[in-house]
Amino acid sequence: QVQLVETGGGLVQAGGSLRLSCAASGSIGSINHMGWYRQAPGKQRELVARITSDGNTNYADSVKGRFTISRDNAENTVYLQMNSLKPEDTAVYYCNANLRYSGANWNYWGQGTQVTVSS
Repeated sequence: QVQLVETGGGLVQAGGSLRLSCAASGSIGSINHMGWYRQAPGKQRELVARITSDGNTNYADSVKGRFTISRDNAENTVYLQMNSLKPEDTAVYYCNANLRYSGANWNYWGQGTQVTVSS
């Protein structure tokens, strides 16, 4: 079993910053990639940012230049630094981990953390 524990959501004014953290624990094996997705009310879940095991990153166009994803391999933790937040960034943010364990790839999700940006 693998657990993903997210922290760092909350309420912030437009233009402000938040930092999300996601720590993976359990039978992790090796991490292929970790990332953050978000889902706003009435919308589909979308990729926000992802980082691979060798540090390659990709971002949604809507957050490029404002959000930065990083990871601490030793702690199996991924971070999302969110700057210049906009009301349209309001959503539940979910951590995702794609792991390699016992010869297979496994996909895990965190419980989600609410980010609310007020105008």
